[in-house]
Amino acid sequence: MATTTTSDASFETDVLKSSEPVVVDFWAEWCGPCKMIAPALEEISEELQGQVKITKLNIDENQDMAMKYGVRSIPMLIMFKDGEPMATQVGAAPKGKLSDWIKSAL
Repeated sequence: MATTTTSDASFETDVLKSSEPVVVDFWAEWCGPCKMIAPALEEISEELQGQVKITKLNIDENQDMAMKYGVRSIPMLIMFKDGEPMATQVGAAPKGKLSDWIKSAL
């Protein structure tokens, strides 16, 4: 299962009420670093299937959640567990670093 997408409207169901940890990738179409990490997040999503869900939130189309969680710089990844933000990663990073960050937050 590759990454999924979420929106302001479905965020509560997709993320906050998820039974497994969720990493939300706050991104935008115009963001070069966001596009750089997208393939790595796809691979990590497949490698950690069943342990964590990775979903993307376009901040241009969904500003409410970006504002609620203080997203000022993208890409910004927030790990949610049991409906609460547990860890944050700001900026692009190589796949290995992203994977290690996700695993350490699990």
